[in-house]
Amino acid sequence: MSHPIQKFDSIGFFKAIEATALARGLKWKDVSQQTGIGTSTLSRMAQGRGPDAASQALLAAWSGLNPADFTTLAQKSSQPEPLAMLTHQLRSDPKLSPEAASTLDQVIRATYQSLTEQK
Repeated sequence: MSHPIQKFDSIGFFKAIEATALARGLKWKDVSQQTGIGTSTLSRMAQGRGPDAASQALLAAWSGLNPADFTTLAQKSSQPEPLAMLTHQLRSDPKLSPEAASTLDQVIRATYQSLTEQK
């Protein structure tokens, strides 16, 4: 069985980042300082090499771009799963330690799985 072509458009993502920097009147050094991403990584991206996941996430947050918009995938989800959103919210809650967030996450996942299997 053949799978549809699935890929990330690194060049398109880089061009959109480049356009964001241009629109904000920034040089690559400025982008590097604002994102914490090295200029060498930005240079590699200009040559068509995709960023690592952490750099991609930082650049997406900095620019407001959604990396999913630069993918080719047969079926894209229009919304994240509620369980994934809960996990994210727990881990970003400043009132919870990482251990407490992990414990709550495990309890919620187990409960969710148990209740959704009963359908």
